[in-house]
Amino acid sequence: MFTGIITDIGRVLALEQRGDLRVRISTSSTTGGIDMGTSIACDGICLTVVALGRDWFAADISAETVARTNVGDWALGRGVNLERALKVGDELGGHIVSGHVDGVAELISLADAGGSTRMRFRAPRTLARFIAPKGSVALNGTSLTVNEVKGTEFGVNIIPHTKAVTTWGNLTPGDCVNLENDTLARYVARLQEWNG
Repeated sequence: MFTGIITDIGRVLALEQRGDLRVRISTSSTTGGIDMGTSIACDGICLTVVALGRDWFAADISAETVARTNVGDWALGRGVNLERALKVGDELGGHIVSGHVDGVAELISLADAGGSTRMRFRAPRTLARFIAPKGSVALNGTSLTVNEVKGTEFGVNIIPHTKAVTTWGNLTPGDCVNLENDTLARYVARLQEWNG
């Protein structure tokens, strides 16, 4: 489990197809405290560490994950939002994020709003029904509050601090981001299906 509070920006160092896709990602912090098999959220995708270097780790990404996320857009040098797994007793600054990406949302517009940046996204209809005004959503692993929802479109604000410590400053309209809906919203919708 994660909180959606990004702690580092990694860079894609290598992408290698070997049955599954193997990715190697740099980190600005030492990997001394990372064990093999540890989970790290990479742009919101929960990945398992399968190899380590002094300042990098590698993970394997299945075809299912590639198909459901924006991994197909990853290229050498790309910045990736990183978050280590939540430990018991850690501060829960965002919301509960599983790292199980539901799909992608497309950035359709961005504009300055005071010191913040207002961004509007379009989600697939099957995922948009889980997004609610003032609810939580994880985009590229970042816990964000939804401002408004209209059909399949929704808006969020990116404050200057978030823009400075994540990859959010690099996005342009047309880019796709990994979308994980709020876990509670998914379970409520599933219960309604059973009771409906």
